[in-house]
Amino acid sequence: MHAPGVTLVYESGTIEAKPTVLPLSIGDGELCETALTTVSVPEIFRYWLQGGRISVGFLSGAQVDCYGNLNSTVIGDYRQPKVRLPGAGGATEIATSCGRIFMMMKHSARAMVDRLDFLTTLGHGPTGRERRQLGIRTAGPVLLMTDLCLMQPEPDTNEFVVTALHPGVSREQVTENTGWDVRFARALAETAAPTPNELEALRELNARTARAHAGRTA
Repeated sequence: MHAPGVTLVYESGTIEAKPTVLPLSIGDGELCETALTTVSVPEIFRYWLQGGRISVGFLSGAQVDCYGNLNSTVIGDYRQPKVRLPGAGGATEIATSCGRIFMMMKHSARAMVDRLDFLTTLGHGPTGRERRQLGIRTAGPVLLMTDLCLMQPEPDTNEFVVTALHPGVSREQVTENTGWDVRFARALAETAAPTPNELEALRELNARTARAHAGRTA
């Protein structure tokens, strides 16, 4: 409904996939079955991604800091971690080669941290300046979407600040659930509530997904 002309490209090799349900992963057969074509993973990365042909990349992780750097490797010390996570996958290449990056996170102090346990994926760098210093030309993280708010980087510092609160969410809720000293934009907005048509579409999508994946997930 938002971008009917979007071309979905997955790192598994599917181009112009048109899934009717939410895929379980980038390797879900639904993607290949509905794609215009499927190419090799090296082609996706070398030609499409590193060739600058992907305008927006979507990423998430176990931890994110105020400069949009992500951790999907370990929780705790790398040599003796409390939890070992799946790792980078293609996130590091996506983060540097896509034109812009949109990040999605569940908002909690455990996930929104002052300092990453491990830097897996470069955002704007540990001080917000490293991306530019490395000569990376793509914009990097430009939007962080959580279940409480929307955040965007300041132009000068690249520090993510809250630009919009979701309906019913307070500043105090965001502050309590953020591990860094989070700041709010002067012109703080409220996220537009979904329209009835959007809600209907989302509910139908969730229902189709539940039916399609019945018995396939724990």
